[in-house]
Amino acid sequence: MEILIKVGQLVLSLSILIVLHELGHFLPAKWFKTRVEKFYLFFDPWFELFKKKIGETEYGIGWLPLGGYVKISGMIDESFDTEALKEEPKPWEFRSKPAWQRLIIMLGGVTVNFILGFFIYAMIFWSYGRDFLPNDQLVNGITPDSLGLVMGFQKGDKILAVGGKEMKEFNAGAIKMGVIIDEARTIDIERNGQKMTLKLSDEVAEGLSKYENKGYSLVSPRLPFEIGGFVKSCTGKFFNKKCEDAPAEKAGMKVGDKVIALNGQPTAFFDEFYDLMKAGDFKGKKVAVTVLRKDTLSQRLDTLVLNVLVNKNGLIGAGPFGYDHFFKFGHQEYSLAEAFPAGIKEGINFLGSQISAFGQMFRGKIKASDSLGSFLTIGAMFSPVWDWHRFWQMTAFLSLILGFINLLPIPALDGGHVLFLLWEVLTGKKPSDKVLEYSTMAGFVLLIGLMVYALGLDISRLF
Repeated sequence: MEILIKVGQLVLSLSILIVLHELGHFLPAKWFKTRVEKFYLFFDPWFELFKKKIGETEYGIGWLPLGGYVKISGMIDESFDTEALKEEPKPWEFRSKPAWQRLIIMLGGVTVNFILGFFIYAMIFWSYGRDFLPNDQLVNGITPDSLGLVMGFQKGDKILAVGGKEMKEFNAGAIKMGVIIDEARTIDIERNGQKMTLKLSDEVAEGLSKYENKGYSLVSPRLPFEIGGFVKSCTGKFFNKKCEDAPAEKAGMKVGDKVIALNGQPTAFFDEFYDLMKAGDFKGKKVAVTVLRKDTLSQRLDTLVLNVLVNKNGLIGAGPFGYDHFFKFGHQEYSLAEAFPAGIKEGINFLGSQISAFGQMFRGKIKASDSLGSFLTIGAMFSPVWDWHRFWQMTAFLSLILGFINLLPIPALDGGHVLFLLWEVLTGKKPSDKVLEYSTMAGFVLLIGLMVYALGLDISRLF
């Protein structure tokens, strides 16, 4: 079911973006009295799912969800329909229009994508506001994962600044992006009351961008182990699915219990308990878990020792409350007038990070294969439950990515056409139809190769 929900969100998001992108080409073409023969959502090789002709344009839905297209008369595109080019240009054809009009038609798609991305971000700010975790709320500091330990973090560290920029709001993703994209090589921390600076090597920083390290957050807020819920153990699928209570729940543990020791060894924080469980060979064995439980009537704290049978995965099936239980999050509301500049700033910052990332790829600091992914990668980024907030965040992100990629000067992309048109505007010389045809074909083959390569990478990552 989770996969279907992710696929549904991906298809809906892409449908919105593709239709609006192609509308960005369609409308200026119509304004300049250029004939549009087809307007399709998704590609339709061999057959289409739906089509209807209205006026001179055939509107349809293809079966291959890898994009969409508008077929403009007299334009060399990925359809490679060059029959009309053998005749004299007609007044309604793309090739008959002045270069500045053709340039506006070609830039229409990416322009819509950029405007749409900014607009969605603005509407997110206006509708949801912005939640953030003030850094001073982390009184117990952070817990590093294995990659964070390699960088030099220790449990209980308090992060003060990244690359000299003060960290007022805790954001593990921003730390990672600061090191990878902004090339921050120093992180100021407070450890045991003493201020110090972690210095990062280029090798460590470059390692963060590798695909196998994408799942690491580096650091997370350090939490007490106050039971927030249990994870049932399930076997079988669908109608044969059987679930049992978690070992901790079976042993009598309750939500709200505060775990303070494992086999008599004190564990003030969840990470300490988890590390002890991981270090010990407790699978299939009983462990003594000491908890503090508040009596609902007297409000007295009772100390209990519960014997828990550890499951085959070496876990007790219990986890702490979420961050909002332990920390007071900040919330910023935006008026409609405030939301638009905030949305534009968010979009520009995102595009800036993409440009920086491309620059680092060309300099060899980030491997292209570590950043490349197909629709499998994109689909996995959507929420496993239908979450409109996350959906619109992803749609804004994809809209800007689509605009940015389409603007790259690669033949068969909008940016490739724009490059030839700029050459024509600046020099007054129009490239021949054969040059446009062969370059478009080369660009199309390159794009198909990249898509196949990206899909192969994603499939290989699954195994």
